[in-house]
Amino acid sequence: MSRAGLAALAALAALVAAPALADPAPLAVVAELRDITQQLLDAVAPGNAAIWDHYLAPDLVHVDENGAIQTKAELLRDLTPLPPGLTGSLRVDSFRATLHGDTATVAHEDQEQLDYYGQPLHSRFRNLDVWRRTAAGWRLIGQQTTAVLHDPPSVALSRDELCAYSGRYRLTDAIAATIACDADGLVATREGRPPVHYLAEARDVFFAPGLPRSRRIFRRDTAGRIIGFADRREGEDIVWRREGG
Repeated sequence: MSRAGLAALAALAALVAAPALADPAPLAVVAELRDITQQLLDAVAPGNAAIWDHYLAPDLVHVDENGAIQTKAELLRDLTPLPPGLTGSLRVDSFRATLHGDTATVAHEDQEQLDYYGQPLHSRFRNLDVWRRTAAGWRLIGQQTTAVLHDPPSVALSRDELCAYSGRYRLTDAIAATIACDADGLVATREGRPPVHYLAEARDVFFAPGLPRSRRIFRRDTAGRIIGFADRREGEDIVWRREGG
């Protein structure tokens, strides 16, 4: 990334971390920025890069929902129309803005409706935008987008299948957890902590409702016996072994 890009990213971080000294933005500013934001969202599906080119500052730093850091040129390059078979729209839902002199920080949540080859998809995104007021109008200097995750659908396993996971599992000599089956899932109790309820996403794959970033994946030996599980978060595994497994 260029020095200008790094400087803009540092400025964005400083604004986020700064004490709450800003004032709520006047209603007219909120309405103007919300209207501009909706214009940008309306331009996504048809790939209208001209709208984005107009409102993006030359030194923009953009962080997308996959964590990729992009410059203005890189973002505009990726802004292409949806392929045939896909139709969609984005709509501003919640919107908050504060002013720091000629800089505005905006937090907004957007709703996406996508028809994916005849199948409907609904997604939500949260954004933190930093706008700079210039002689030519508002220009976006920083944006970070986060996909709002939700729990996957659960599947029903038989009681025998669920109870096969019951047992005592150990992380270290001093850290252990007990897993028991109940009517629709598993209950894991780690010593010194409250129990956690897990539902099955698929055979050997479980999730805790309200914690969609994590999975508990049970491991089997070549004979199919459960020998432990991995706590997986962002693709990283913490492995527990089953006592007696």
